Amino acid sequence: MSLPSIIVIILATCAATEVVAWLVHRYIMHGWGWHWHRSHHEPRTGPFERNDLYAIFFAGIAIALLVVGQLNAATAPLFWAGIGMCLYGALYTTLHDILVHQRLPIGWRPRSGYLARLVEAHHLHHACRSRDGAVSFGFLFAPPPARLRARLNARRHRSEQPPAA
Repeated sequence: MSLPSIIVIILATCAATEVVAWLVHRYIMHGWGWHWHRSHHEPRTGPFERNDLYAIFFAGIAIALLVVGQLNAATAPLFWAGIGMCLYGALYTTLHDILVHQRLPIGWRPRSGYLARLVEAHHLHHACRSRDGAVSFGFLFAPPPARLRARLNARRHRSEQPPAA
């Protein structure tokens, strides 16, 4: 495989993994998989939470791609897709677990730019402690915080209205 092809596969897989992660977060983690994800919306009592099982599941997929991708030249693109998933996992761990949630206390918070927007968007996601009503389901892409606050306020306003007769 050519180097440009390899780079395209890695970057496309990393981007596609963000789309899949958004869908899984929105419809599985905040749906039927809430029993694992709930721990992420509650105060952590130790270094791990039940929600970490999702990371183990997706790491298993990445490892499977790496293994199958090494079988022969025909499956080589799967190896590079596995590298793309690993890149996504490294970005997720660095940005979500370390920067946003300070699971390794680095003592630094960005004050402006993309990283500050990412941190604020994820904190707005955690403004809802239940599985319903949350906003911002991406991990590497964050909508503008003003738009997320407006959606949260609109949902709160609707829930405070008395039922129609």
